[in-house]
Amino acid sequence: MMLSAMTIANALTLLRLCLIPLIVVLIHEASFALATVAFITAGLTDALDGYIARRFNQRTEIGAYLDALADKSLIAASFIALVYVQLVPFWLVVLVIFRDLMIVGAVAIAWLMQNPIAIEPLKVSKANTAAQIVAVAATLAIKGFALAPDALVLPFLHFTVAALTVLSVTAYFARWFRHMSG
Repeated sequence: MMLSAMTIANALTLLRLCLIPLIVVLIHEASFALATVAFITAGLTDALDGYIARRFNQRTEIGAYLDALADKSLIAASFIALVYVQLVPFWLVVLVIFRDLMIVGAVAIAWLMQNPIAIEPLKVSKANTAAQIVAVAATLAIKGFALAPDALVLPFLHFTVAALTVLSVTAYFARWFRHMSG
């Protein structure tokens, strides 16, 4: 890991964090086309910061934490804003946020019990994050650009996110219980 914290990769992560309030406001104002563009831009910064960090050896400890914070904040804020304008079901937002809180809580408990656990993304977790991003982007794009009939596409995306969220938290807790008991 690099010692210097200000890298191009970290600057892109900070840009993603700065886009979150804009996305929330655009959703609140029903400017779904602009919200789509801002959300996709934030998503591209996520892909680009990771690529740059790996390709140009710009990995930093603060960057790893900021990237996770930016990802979780983007997803949570977007889902909360979308439930506020009634474009995603409340139960789905509760499930998505509850999963993240459970994982953070489990890590904190392990740390407090002086048995820290390294949280590395599982394949199901990566699929879950991808599904969440697709669900938010599709919801915004469908509303902003009338791309598809939302009554057909969105329930399928919501079910996919819910299923992957449950599978992901189950996989993390299975790993956590094995770690804590071993």
